[in-house]
Amino acid sequence: MKVRLKPLREQVMVITGASSGIGLATARLAAERGTKLVLAARSGEELQRLAKQIQTQGGEAIPVVADVGHEEDVHRIADTALQRFGRFDTWVNDAGVSIFGRLEEIAIEDHRRLFETNFWGLVYGSLTAVRHLKQHGGALINLGSLVSDRAVPLQGMYSASKHAVKGFTDALRMELEEEGAPISVTLIKPTSIATPFARHAKNYLEVEPTLPPPIYAPDLVAEAILHSAVHPERDLPVGGASKAISVAAALSPRLMDKYSERAFFRQQKSAQPARRNRDGSLHHPSHDLSERGNYSRHIFENSVYTKARMHPLLTGAAFVGVGLALAGVLGAFRQGGHDGD
Repeated sequence: MKVRLKPLREQVMVITGASSGIGLATARLAAERGTKLVLAARSGEELQRLAKQIQTQGGEAIPVVADVGHEEDVHRIADTALQRFGRFDTWVNDAGVSIFGRLEEIAIEDHRRLFETNFWGLVYGSLTAVRHLKQHGGALINLGSLVSDRAVPLQGMYSASKHAVKGFTDALRMELEEEGAPISVTLIKPTSIATPFARHAKNYLEVEPTLPPPIYAPDLVAEAILHSAVHPERDLPVGGASKAISVAAALSPRLMDKYSERAFFRQQKSAQPARRNRDGSLHHPSHDLSERGNYSRHIFENSVYTKARMHPLLTGAAFVGVGLALAGVLGAFRQGGHDGD
């Protein structure tokens, strides 16, 4: 069955993790384009503020306080959408948390909590969305990561959760396609994005964590999500570095092991001592309603590769973007993992 997706101005969209980072950027951009929104997160006060901001600007948004690690909360998100709007057309599984530290030093309960949010929350959301979308058609958009393809040290369990997200999403897509369900299933795979991600992560390091370069603006991921809500995509990397590192890892995994060992330990550690409150938002909601975090490194506001992927006439530019990013990766490896900051 051919998948037909509505224009954004005719859609009802569910977004989890809507109070921060990529989810927040996506919600604001979708509202600007006329999409009706169901916004879910653990942060009740922040969700209310966001919904009021959107409503004040003439949009429609309803907040739902929910922890996606609890299946009954996810069902309540869907029920709220159906009660308010009678349907939803796109479901975006964005909620996620991370931990910085060596795997053997991290408490098992923290590992489990990360998986409850990043993997099981996405599973609950996907299966809940599919039950409705099978009847009416639409898009399921799951947030994976560059680390869905290539694990990084010091974020080992986050990498494992995003590997699991990719495996689940790919399998679900094939099952739905085989039965002819009118659903587009997309995996978005961002590289480092300038959200409050590092600040919200639980930290076991002796210093404040940061993200390895290159770092891209969250608006680029929001654009990729909204593109996938209208145009069926299998997967969509955000940032040329995401595709370049995935390709390099597939072609030469051992070389990428060595690059990661040389570069990523240092690049994920800032010069600032660790804060006293090191728990981040792993077990508790964040309370800042921020799209961006504070990073000393340059933030790329555009991605030639991702723009080209979303516009097929620019295919040549996509190859150029990947080539440049891959050259940067290999150059950094030859120089001992230095990023040039």
